[in-house]
Amino acid sequence: MVTIKLFGMTKVLARNQGSLSLALTNGRRVKDLVEILDREYPQVGELIHKKKVLVSVNQEIAHEETEIKDGDEIALLPPFAGGSGMEPIDESQFVRVQRENFSIDQELDRVKSRSKRIGGIATFLGIARDRSKGRDVDSITFEHYEGMAEKKLREIRERALKDFDILELLIIHRYGEITIGENIVLIIAGAEHRAEAFQACKWAIDELKQITPIWKLERTPEGEVWVEEHP
Repeated sequence: MVTIKLFGMTKVLARNQGSLSLALTNGRRVKDLVEILDREYPQVGELIHKKKVLVSVNQEIAHEETEIKDGDEIALLPPFAGGSGMEPIDESQFVRVQRENFSIDQELDRVKSRSKRIGGIATFLGIARDRSKGRDVDSITFEHYEGMAEKKLREIRERALKDFDILELLIIHRYGEITIGENIVLIIAGAEHRAEAFQACKWAIDELKQITPIWKLERTPEGEVWVEEHP
């Protein structure tokens, strides 16, 4: 059994209850909890899917793969009251490891929407190229350590927001097979001024290469090659 704290509109949608006690029988992740809410409190579940209500675990915004352990503090968070006019941040929208391609324009709009103070945006876009270290390359496959890769990217975002004078940072890295010319990785830094955005963007991609468990396999006419270091 897990206990879920409710606030604001979620209390009303859960029949005016201040908390819920639910049995997690088919899994111990946030997505398993949301499945139960979909069945028992469908209005609450719908708001979670629409990102209007966020799930927190131990007072941190959670994503669908976040594990729930015995004794964890779980809460459902409707939009916050405050003067910023900004919805609560769903961090999984700003840090993602995904198979599918991404839209650069959509991701730029996502960052720009975070604050009207943003006056400079720096982007880094990594693309699959057809030659590497003197070898022709036919295609590339990226393998990642699921869970840990996302965790490390979240750490990079958090450190960038703390150490640089920026307002937002977005990181997306693809995995699976990627054909030549396709997008691989996108980093967008938004700040009041361009210098801080450039600095944070460069630091983030350099740090990603150092600490994120993502591996690159190149397919060449001579065979497959795991790339131990790639600039």
